[in-house]
Amino acid sequence: MQSIATPRVIIAGTSSGVGKTTIVTGLLAALTGQGLKTQSYKVGPDYIDPGYHQLASGQQAHNLDTWLVPEEKLASIFARTATDKDIAIIEGVMGLYDGGRHGVSSTAAISKLLKAPVILVVDARSMGESAAAIVLGFMKYDPDVKLAGVIVNRLGSETHREMVVQAIEKLGVPVIGALRRNPDLAMPERHLGLTPVTENGALDVVAAMGRQMEAEVAIDKLIAIANEAPTLQFASPAPALGGAKRVRIGVAHDEVFSFYYPESLQVLAEGGAELVYFSPLHDTKLPPLDGMILGGGFPEMFVGQLEQNQTMRLDIRKACKSGMPVYAECGGLMYLSEQIADFSGNTYQMTGVVPAVCSMQKKLETVGYVEVTALSDNILCLAGDRLKGHEFHFSSMLPQVADEFPWAFQFTKVRNGVTYPGGFACGNILASYLHMHFAGNSNAATRFIDKCRQYRDLQNREGTV
Repeated sequence: MQSIATPRVIIAGTSSGVGKTTIVTGLLAALTGQGLKTQSYKVGPDYIDPGYHQLASGQQAHNLDTWLVPEEKLASIFARTATDKDIAIIEGVMGLYDGGRHGVSSTAAISKLLKAPVILVVDARSMGESAAAIVLGFMKYDPDVKLAGVIVNRLGSETHREMVVQAIEKLGVPVIGALRRNPDLAMPERHLGLTPVTENGALDVVAAMGRQMEAEVAIDKLIAIANEAPTLQFASPAPALGGAKRVRIGVAHDEVFSFYYPESLQVLAEGGAELVYFSPLHDTKLPPLDGMILGGGFPEMFVGQLEQNQTMRLDIRKACKSGMPVYAECGGLMYLSEQIADFSGNTYQMTGVVPAVCSMQKKLETVGYVEVTALSDNILCLAGDRLKGHEFHFSSMLPQVADEFPWAFQFTKVRNGVTYPGGFACGNILASYLHMHFAGNSNAATRFIDKCRQYRDLQNREGTV
């Protein structure tokens, strides 16, 4: 066993939309501005909020999700990334007790796993003393969750502030922040939530968030609460996968493809992969590679530019035809398809590797945790093997082949048990709407690296003939 005593605190909400990301981003900016070494985390599978954290702190943020990654590994990831920091700030997901089925990966579950005190964010817009009743309910619902403070958000006046704060403090819970409504701190949004930081210049807004938190949150009280977190005991991490002979795995990364979990890529690096970043949007050809990952993102917002970059599309198609192992998630699947149809129905040519068209829909197609079962052997797993992950997309995929389509997986929604086929698996190509974490699917990482090594060795042998 090992231990870690890093001060830590969770910023939770009564529900989605109460301002957690704005508050956490501002707190990170304020704490970093005071010279503290901060480390941030996001509960759940969200890719976008951690980008705002990183803008504020200068440190790569990490996700904490007990569906994607087993609890024992998650605690080790937290300990490894927080061990040399002055304070860890953890942003919750939705409401404090919300998560997957039976509360899996809820903010409350993470708070108990990491023994981290909780500061509850209450949106006081259009209410007065009722805010105290809400706080009382959150306090009583699970006594094992340490609710150590409250931040009241979106207050309209000084009178409003006094009414709400006095009512809450009667409960014996300190109000460490009382924030006035500030429309200037709004972050740009679109169909999947906040716009990724890779697409907008948010530095000025982040700086303004920091100034408001310094003015309206008692930062010293926040630090004091974080210091109340007890020493955390955790199992020593398992040894790295190992891999003396490194393979070069290309990772698409730019404004289009930005949805990656840092610790997921770290599993590949520890297993023998040299990660080589490239841009399908800006680069004209691929670097020398033994394998490729096309992560999620928003290709629908850049379809014209992706279509115009014909040399890159052709180079990726050539690599796929050569037998290179290629793994694609969500936006990556869309890019590998024949066409993308945007929200207006206009179609754009993509790489044509997957014989299907991906069309944007007017409403969210699906969101939530899933478990998938492989329908055939593929570059990540064998037929019948299961992987855990999640889906979140507005597009749908329509196969364009007359023969039977090589579906990759049978998907099962965790919340309601609904099943359906999804994705594409054929030879060296695996593409689907599944988002997964290699730390929670380490056998898949090992198999993918092995497939890349086999491809490299074959290319080297053919090159010497």
